[in-house]
Amino acid sequence: MEKDKNTTEKNENLICGRNPVIEALRSGANIDTVYINGNGGSLGLIRKLAKENGIVVKDADDKKLSKLCGGASHQGVAAEGACGEYVTVEDILEVSRRKGTKPFIIICDEIEDPHNLGAIIRTAETSGADGVIIPKRRSASLNATVFKTSAGAASYVPVARVSNIASCIDTLKENGVWIYGTDASGTDYTMTDFTGGAALVVGSEGFGMSQLVQKKCDFMIKLPMLGKINSLNASVAAGIFMYEILRQRRSTN
Repeated sequence: MEKDKNTTEKNENLICGRNPVIEALRSGANIDTVYINGNGGSLGLIRKLAKENGIVVKDADDKKLSKLCGGASHQGVAAEGACGEYVTVEDILEVSRRKGTKPFIIICDEIEDPHNLGAIIRTAETSGADGVIIPKRRSASLNATVFKTSAGAASYVPVARVSNIASCIDTLKENGVWIYGTDASGTDYTMTDFTGGAALVVGSEGFGMSQLVQKKCDFMIKLPMLGKINSLNASVAAGIFMYEILRQRRSTN
């Protein structure tokens, strides 16, 4: 029988229903995101427990919840478990200190497609990046899709989840890291020196970097576009930039 296009197979990492979600939050389970429709009664309690545990809460209508839960009863709430532990920005900076190398960090500015985030993490691992930074809001998270798409790389690459990307950039700058934004207005990436401490900012799939983050960048870089299409998939573009950083660093060693 053909599946209803408005339903999907239930994510094995998803908890659906009010009581199961409440117990998961109270038990200290590794919850990444709570999706909720409503505020009163037990839903209000769930919001409170999630906030106390620093868990991201996203409002979702019944249609979205039904799709997430594969048509199973959700009672207005679902919680997605994290497939990995987040680290701090300081933890990522410590990676380069231990290796004795200049920091090499990827900042994902509102990459919402988990397949793109997983692919970026995979390339970050193979190109030797120290870690990936993502925002708490308007971003894919370390869910099952990201782990699968990363081909296991998410188990090895430290991922920090921060409340404010702009503030995080200030912290990186204080630690000697140059910020490289990616935009069509920038300089050809092959003409840019990446041999110092570098954080590469990859903007969202549809809108690129936010204006505030763009203003925080020290340099803007771009890929040459010779065809009729004027942009690349975010993860593909990120991969090209990451391997240029790796190439330059290997040539100076």
